[in-house]
Amino acid sequence: MTSGRQLRLGTRLALGLGALALAVFAIVGTVMVTSMRTYLDHRLDEQMRLTQLTASDDVRSYGQVTKSPQGWYSVVYSLSGDQVTKRAGEIPHDIQELDAVALKSRNEDYYETVYLRGDGKFRARGCLVAPDLVLVSAAPVGDADSTVTQLITVEVIAFLAALITLVVGGQAVLRRGLRPLSDIADTAHHITSHDLTDSARLPVRDDSRGGGVEITELRTAFNTMLEHIDSSLAARAMAEQRLRRFIADASHELRTPLTSLRGYADLFRYAAANEPAERERHLEKLRSEAARMSVLLDDLLLLARLDSAESEPPLRLEEVDMAVVVEAAADAFRTAHPGNPVTVDADTALLRADPTRLRQVLDNLLTNIAVHTPAGTSVVLAVSNSASEVIVRVTDSGLGIPREDQTKIFDRFYRVDDSRTRQRGGSGLGLAVVQSLVHAHGGSIELTSVPGNTTFTIRLPRRIL
Repeated sequence: MTSGRQLRLGTRLALGLGALALAVFAIVGTVMVTSMRTYLDHRLDEQMRLTQLTASDDVRSYGQVTKSPQGWYSVVYSLSGDQVTKRAGEIPHDIQELDAVALKSRNEDYYETVYLRGDGKFRARGCLVAPDLVLVSAAPVGDADSTVTQLITVEVIAFLAALITLVVGGQAVLRRGLRPLSDIADTAHHITSHDLTDSARLPVRDDSRGGGVEITELRTAFNTMLEHIDSSLAARAMAEQRLRRFIADASHELRTPLTSLRGYADLFRYAAANEPAERERHLEKLRSEAARMSVLLDDLLLLARLDSAESEPPLRLEEVDMAVVVEAAADAFRTAHPGNPVTVDADTALLRADPTRLRQVLDNLLTNIAVHTPAGTSVVLAVSNSASEVIVRVTDSGLGIPREDQTKIFDRFYRVDDSRTRQRGGSGLGLAVVQSLVHAHGGSIELTSVPGNTTFTIRLPRRIL
């Protein structure tokens, strides 16, 4: 928000407050003027009553008023039925208004504000001073009107001064109060100037101060939102980086057997024409490379299905005794690797799982041990129970995994020894498949490794939620 926008907003708010103040002042001013007018009229009426009370003796004694306040009119009327007749007094040029007041005063005291042509506005009072005499007095109200006019003038001037002060001062106060909002808006506009395509963090935050509790809460919420955007961008950048690395590694892994297939195919064609005795050997190489590529593709397909497990569940669940699965994996490992002693310590452990995938988990772990540990390395498979989960531990007595590699061991295509040959090392997907399958069962897998003892601990819930 620019300073110009802030100024206009502050002006509008100040004018709005001014309009509200005007309405309130108008009501208060009207009440004050009305009260003042009522007070002055009552005071004048009381003064006229006291004056007529004094003049009544003169009228009864002399038939007229001998003395009246300056500027007043006093007229004595005689009554005759429904008629009044002027007898004496200070008579104005416009006497009809006072005649009407005299008629209305035959029975009780009567007050009325009248306008006498040539003299102006007067307050008239009529009273019966004798059975046949009525006294009508008229006092000018110019002083009261002047007082009320002055009061209205003072109120208008005071209001205008207050309005100007409110607009100017309110504008300054509001601009100062809205400055934190302006800073937040500027920060939001500043975000648009950054390229978020490859950025993992927004280099902007609202670090302003002040503004009260509400502004502080808004600022905190705004910065929290930016932190959430940062984490989302970082997650997206990491996912894209992993995807690019995955595609590059997959391309490299697939290119190697394809290159071998192409080479052995050429050799097979040459042997078929010139060295018939070599054909079977080259054909076996072709089968071996094709099988290797098939395993790689199967692992990639399985990982893809596990990644999209919400739309395509890859598991076939049934009641499984984990001890039976472990015994079967151990027997297969003994047959394939007779030089590695295997010990099984398995209690009966029933759970709901996919036995084929659990067997694949154990086969991958055992194959990893056979490939990356010296001949004769001992292996221990253990199964234990708890109230809610089954725990499987696969332990070997090999050289261990370096500490710097332990956090990356489950990454796809990651190898502890990048320089090893394909004959010794695999594609780097075995442990990634293990972790994905364990997670698909709702479990977890942990690695602890020191020289002479490397343990993979698998925790599986008895029921997948």
